[in-house]
Amino acid sequence: MIAIIDYGVGNLFSLSSSLSYLGLDNYVTADADQLRAADRLILPGVGAFGDAARKLREAGLFDVVRAAAEAGKPLLGICLGMQLLFDKSYEYGEHQGLGLIPGSVEALRPDLADDTLKVPHIGWNRLQILRDDPIFRYFPDEGYVYYVHSFYAKNCWENTLAVSDYSLPVTGVVRSGSVYGMQFHPEKSGAAGLALLRAFAEI
Repeated sequence: MIAIIDYGVGNLFSLSSSLSYLGLDNYVTADADQLRAADRLILPGVGAFGDAARKLREAGLFDVVRAAAEAGKPLLGICLGMQLLFDKSYEYGEHQGLGLIPGSVEALRPDLADDTLKVPHIGWNRLQILRDDPIFRYFPDEGYVYYVHSFYAKNCWENTLAVSDYSLPVTGVVRSGSVYGMQFHPEKSGAAGLALLRAFAEI
């Protein structure tokens, strides 16, 4: 059973619908006991890092998620949920993350080699796999995924599994132990995204 963490900042319906389409049992919950009982967790998220981290704490789930991950339960962070996995973010100040993956979340705009590119980075981009991993078991060659973000993960090369080119290598997929993160939205990425969700369910 996959538990989708509901802390007020995520596109929960489309994610749950994608999992159900794959025949994967799932539920959306803000209940700590239900999260502890689940086989694996997904941490979605949209919006600003500081606000999301605060809401996760206020819901009483910050330490629950971190403890589950540290105990080895598979955890997938999506978009802002991926960013929350890192040590800190510099989005509108400095904010502490879950600290499950070393690195920081910083603004995309100053690092772009091509300053004519738009930020937020919105749209389809090819995912370039750097390291083989079970999460790519079903992923198609030349697979494209859908991004919507203005900040990205840095200083995390050792944990980076895949990137996408946006005049710089944008961190696309990260992993530390049983903790995975995807900057893009697999639930909005068609067959390629479904392939990643299917693989996560088997991790």
